[in-house]
Amino acid sequence: MLLFPSLGKRIYLVVQSSIIRLPMFVNCDVLKNLLMKSRKPHTLSKLLLCASIILTMLMPIKAAADIYPIPENGSRLIGTQLVYKVQQGDYFHSIAQYFNIGLIALMEANPDIDPFLPVPGTNLQIPSQMLLPDVPYQGIVVNLPELRLYYFNQKSKEVHVFPIGIGRIGRATPVMETSVRTKIKNPSWTPNARMREEYLAENGTELPAVVPAGKDNPLGDYALQLAYGKFDYLIHGTNQNFGIGLRVSSGCIRMNPDDIAWLFNEVKNKEKVRIINQPIKVSVEPNGESILEVHAPLSNDESDLEDNLSWLNALIKLTDQDEVANDVITNTLLLQQGLPVNLDNIR
Repeated sequence: MLLFPSLGKRIYLVVQSSIIRLPMFVNCDVLKNLLMKSRKPHTLSKLLLCASIILTMLMPIKAAADIYPIPENGSRLIGTQLVYKVQQGDYFHSIAQYFNIGLIALMEANPDIDPFLPVPGTNLQIPSQMLLPDVPYQGIVVNLPELRLYYFNQKSKEVHVFPIGIGRIGRATPVMETSVRTKIKNPSWTPNARMREEYLAENGTELPAVVPAGKDNPLGDYALQLAYGKFDYLIHGTNQNFGIGLRVSSGCIRMNPDDIAWLFNEVKNKEKVRIINQPIKVSVEPNGESILEVHAPLSNDESDLEDNLSWLNALIKLTDQDEVANDVITNTLLLQQGLPVNLDNIR
């Protein structure tokens, strides 16, 4: 089913196991030549309108968040797995932006494909299907290994899913259970001493003590300050065209400008925020199917591995030690593609 919500917004496609072709670039020369041939004002006006409609439909406009109904029957599986056929001029960053998914998520789902020069005609798995994290469906939930933020809207019974950037190695975003302390529009940025030292060493210039709101502010236009520790952690926007779906921040959670603008207007102060570390997600669905989803862990820390292996052990017991299923579990753990695997479909 194709759905055209309105002019000025992207084309949404709701499909089941289908190949999607969405043009990423448009050659405007044909439209320009067509317009130049018309001399009549009313004809030119009609052609301009047609050209506007065509460009609106074909231009690669950034996608909105994925929105799903919150399952009410005990299921945790949401979304539909999509397949995208690579076209000339595509690369992973542009495709990730189009579908509003994380860059690492796209790379993990397609580990054998060159992210800079994917071959035209290649089919890409779009990680648009997932298991919900095993937490209460309330407020904001960030699962660090997924590099995804979930917002559970109890009024509409919907969950909104966003790609995010998180803290890099050595500046990891901590696991926490907290809340939104305050909402800040047009935030200023005050880099700490360590940040300023690192910036000076890397760039040879000093950062100012305070970076005011504006185009040079890396926090973007909106920030949610978390009531954790000394209130140093934010969920904020960005002024860069990269970093979403990557481990690049100094510990804060980074979102696309449009995404944080929407979230900023939806959440309230004291809204619950959970930041969790669940690289392994398992679910036994209401129909009895066992689903496994594995993401690359943030670290090889033994305590992290023990916590997540407890989930895996529970799942292995549910498979009754089926040899084929256990082989698939092992393979899924090794590949870490971040895609839900239905163990009942491979027996």
